[in-house]
Amino acid sequence: MAVRAVVIALGGNAILQHGEMGAAEDQFANVQKASCHIAEIAAEGYAVAVTHGNGPQVGDILLRNELAKETLPPMPLDVCGAESQGMIGYMLQQSMQAALREAGLDHPVATVLTQTLVDGDDPAFESPEKPIGPFYTAMQARRFESEKGWRMVQIPDRGYRRVVPSPRPIALVEERAIARLVSAGAIVIAAGGGGVPVVADGEGALRGVEAVVDKDYTAAILARLVGAEDLLILTDVERVALNYGRPDQKEIGEMTVREAQRHLAAGQFPPGTMGPKIEAAAGFLEAGGERAIIASLEEASRALAGRAGTWICP
Repeated sequence: MAVRAVVIALGGNAILQHGEMGAAEDQFANVQKASCHIAEIAAEGYAVAVTHGNGPQVGDILLRNELAKETLPPMPLDVCGAESQGMIGYMLQQSMQAALREAGLDHPVATVLTQTLVDGDDPAFESPEKPIGPFYTAMQARRFESEKGWRMVQIPDRGYRRVVPSPRPIALVEERAIARLVSAGAIVIAAGGGGVPVVADGEGALRGVEAVVDKDYTAAILARLVGAEDLLILTDVERVALNYGRPDQKEIGEMTVREAQRHLAAGQFPPGTMGPKIEAAAGFLEAGGERAIIASLEEASRALAGRAGTWICP
């Protein structure tokens, strides 16, 4: 009997909870809880690949760059993204290994530092809009625009923040290594934070770019390349909802791709929150996936069994 495969996309709350300062102890504690839910799914017989967000972690790395700039040379954004992949991958590997042992499983766990190929002509490079890093004063913002060429935007009542492009992912550079590890029975952690965005020149040489890739779009690519039947997107809400946050909010248990796209076109799912998750789910299903599920981390196993979350089907 063929093993059913699932790609699990962990939201930021699986690593850092709202209000936490980001201490290693806090992040380890959150990752350990997430790993128990992933081990539960592996114990049910699934082949598992995992990806995750990295926004707060990259923000902290950029802030350290800024604070230490008089002593150490700041690293570019692609290097910061790679650094965050290594840190979170380490936490997940160690926590997953412990959770698997507790569940009586002997799966190897491996993190693949992943580069994500993007198009250098993607329109996003002309219209940066993804906020990253710390907040700055107006004077600092003007200096960074002049000295570094950064695009800065004002956030009401917070200050100014750098915005960078968020191009769509095309492929994962390490796709063959990831697929072989999954087929060999490993639980693979890959494409963290959407992967490190790179562009290729005419001869195929790669170069990192100052951008970020949405991890949900990359999760759909990861799911297709490992042949996953299921894409499980875990976030901080139990179900997708229409009219979210309003008195007439209505949770959805199941919908088709067509229904999801209709709600998306009607503005029900904002670009910065649920929108990319819905688009990623639709893209995965249109490419041959069987089920995309959006659920809370705590309901991960029940959602895969059809008892929680929102199911999106072809």
